[in-house]
Amino acid sequence: MRSARNPAFDHGAALRVPPAHDARGWRNLWAWLGAEGCALDEAGAVQVGTPNGPAVARPGDWIILSVSGAFHVAQAPRSAFDA
Repeated sequence: MRSARNPAFDHGAALRVPPAHDARGWRNLWAWLGAEGCALDEAGAVQVGTPNGPAVARPGDWIILSVSGAFHVAQAPRSAFDA
């Protein structure tokens, strides 16, 4: 049985992909992603290296860095950010 102090999930840190016009947010995101991220032709989209292969993150999505050092993408509902 697992104790509350030893959860089965991998906590880490996360950054939300900023809107395309947020230069400061993008500087922070690029610095955080390093070589694991690259820009795509689509405005505001970034490709992130994950354990399951490349994933695309768009404004409003979360990019999670797990304790193990791997990035993951959690996608936001598109209707919330399509306006």
